[in-house]
Amino acid sequence: MAETKPHLNLAFIGHVDHGKSTLVGRMMYEMGAIDEHTIEEYRKEAAAKGKATFEFAWVMDSLKEERERGVTIDIAHQRFDTDKYYFTVVDCPGHRDFVKNMITGASQADAAVLVVAAPDGVMAQTKEHVFLARTLGVTQLIVAINKMDATEPPYDEKRFKEVKEEVGKLLRMVGYKVDEIPFIPVSAYNGDNVVKHSDKTKWYTGPTILDALNALKEPQKPVNLPLRIPVQDVYTISGVGTVPVGRVETGVLKKGDKVIFEPAHVTGEVKSIEMHHQEIPEAYPGDNIGWNVRGISKNDIKRGDVCGHVDNPPTVAKEFTAQIVVLQHPSAISAGYTPVFHCHTAQVACTITEIKAKLDPRTGSVKEQNPAFIKTGDAAIIAVRPTKPMVIEKVKEIPQLGRFAIRDMGMTIAAGMCQNVTPR
Repeated sequence: MAETKPHLNLAFIGHVDHGKSTLVGRMMYEMGAIDEHTIEEYRKEAAAKGKATFEFAWVMDSLKEERERGVTIDIAHQRFDTDKYYFTVVDCPGHRDFVKNMITGASQADAAVLVVAAPDGVMAQTKEHVFLARTLGVTQLIVAINKMDATEPPYDEKRFKEVKEEVGKLLRMVGYKVDEIPFIPVSAYNGDNVVKHSDKTKWYTGPTILDALNALKEPQKPVNLPLRIPVQDVYTISGVGTVPVGRVETGVLKKGDKVIFEPAHVTGEVKSIEMHHQEIPEAYPGDNIGWNVRGISKNDIKRGDVCGHVDNPPTVAKEFTAQIVVLQHPSAISAGYTPVFHCHTAQVACTITEIKAKLDPRTGSVKEQNPAFIKTGDAAIIAVRPTKPMVIEKVKEIPQLGRFAIRDMGMTIAAGMCQNVTPR
């Protein structure tokens, strides 16, 4: 039975066009999750559209618009099995317009594969995704140095080492333990070192991508924390009723449970739970589910609401304090600034009411009390007031719902975590 294998959510992150989707497609093809016939169809279609070499990427990019543009827009969920785990792949868009999807994507990942193209090395989005993965709590990382077939000369060990050095520096800066991270030279398109060792990189003796995936540690499932399921979407299914869908972040949901959705503040009883189109009696952290709730209509709840048990409801914040890192801002951030906070599946405009302290980003110690402003590269403690009710939890209590990203002007301004909440 495949279902007895431990389950991991795996994100593929990195700069646009560095080959994330192609690597995922190649991986799934080699693992038998898609057949030769499908790839052949995609290959013909890709060639006809003048997008040769995109056939593996299209496994993930199933949306028509993505094929036309050749970029990944939404987060595609795909499943594949290794002999040890079964993985749900969260293919995170690298493109700047879609960073906000990447945020809801990375927060769902137990581990991430960072894809860096060998000819380019570290690019702007490589940095941004690494910062976000770290702030959003992705602790296990695999680095795929891709497009090794395109180095000068092809499969050049010297170039591999240069890129490894460059990426290693970036990872150290945000606090990853670099000696524990595998760096793997691959060509996703040709399949080198993805599942089998390649004779084109005889100088490389480390693991393949598959070996590295099997070597990941199974994350501890936070089953003893209170139940929290951020709603991703709400459907009405005829003959069933209202079905919210989302990923169980913490706790356990059972059939018959009495649940409450916040900040909507509506309650109901769980009639059924479904995962991968099969009904299941209970759902655990990491499960992507649809659950039918008696006593709730489609208009009562929406994306961004959070489901919990009636006796331990999700916390609705009147205000909260948070620690943030400013990733980029064209000028300076001061009190009164109201960008959009992306926390779990919620997107709420929040006002920074006070900047309490500026911190040293490396050590976390206070550099300055009550600074007038903060700018790119600064870390700070801030007080925040949401403009409308939102659920956020203390990162120390329920880390999965305590992390957030701040976006404005079409870019990710900052990433942070909630330290304290004043409930509504």
